[in-house]
Amino acid sequence: MKLRYYDLAAADPDVRLSPFCWRIRFALAHKELEAEAICWRFTDKEAIAFSGQGKVPVLQDGETVVSDSWDIALHLERAYPDRPTLFPDGSGIAHARFVKNWLETTVQFPILQLVLPELFDSLHEQDKAYFRESREARFGCRLEDAALPAEKALPRIRAALQPLRLTLADQPFLAGDQPGLADFIAVAPFYWAAAVSSTALLEADDPVRAWVHCLHDRYPHAREGCRFKNAQPG
Repeated sequence: MKLRYYDLAAADPDVRLSPFCWRIRFALAHKELEAEAICWRFTDKEAIAFSGQGKVPVLQDGETVVSDSWDIALHLERAYPDRPTLFPDGSGIAHARFVKNWLETTVQFPILQLVLPELFDSLHEQDKAYFRESREARFGCRLEDAALPAEKALPRIRAALQPLRLTLADQPFLAGDQPGLADFIAVAPFYWAAAVSSTALLEADDPVRAWVHCLHDRYPHAREGCRFKNAQPG
C-alpha cells in the first residue's frame, strides 16, 4: 500500500497551511519516499476519524496509522532505516526535540500573528467559523486583536531566530554538515507563511534566509504541487 498522509489545505487545495504537515513533506522528501498527499480541511473530522483524533498530519503506512508530526517522523526513521537518516552527523532525537520545543514556543506564534488575516481569508468557507471559534478560545481575544502588523511582528520574528542564526554561523545545517529533522522542523513555518503571505520574513542578507533557500533548492519534491503567495519562502 502506498504511503498516504492528510495535509491541511486552504480553499485552494494547492495551498497547504500547516507547519506540522510541512515537516512531514520535507521528511518524506529527504528519505526519498513517495507518498500521496490527501487534501484535508479543519472541519473534515470524519475523514481522519480512523486515527482516533482530529488533527493532521496523519500518516497511513500499510496497516500502520500514525498521527502527530513528531511521531510520524520517528516512525519514518524506524520503518525505513535504509533510506537517508533524519538524524545525520550524530544529531539525535533529543537535539531535534529541543529545536521543536524552541520553535513552537518562540517563533511560530509571531509568524501566526503576522499572517493571521491572510490565513483566515485563505480558508474554505466551511472552515472559517470553526477556525475563528477555536483560535479565539485559544488566544483569549478576537482574531483581529491577535493579529500584528508587519512593523511589529517582523522584529519579533527576526529576534526569535537569533539562536538559529548563530548556529548557522558555525555549520551549514541545524543537524550538522547535512540537513535533518531539526532543519525540517525549523524551516516549515517559512513555507506555512509563504503559502498565504507575500511578506518576506527575513532581511535579504540574513544567513537564515540563505539556509531556507538552500533547503528550498535541495528538496523541490517537498513543495511539488503547492502554490505560494511568496514564491521564495523566507
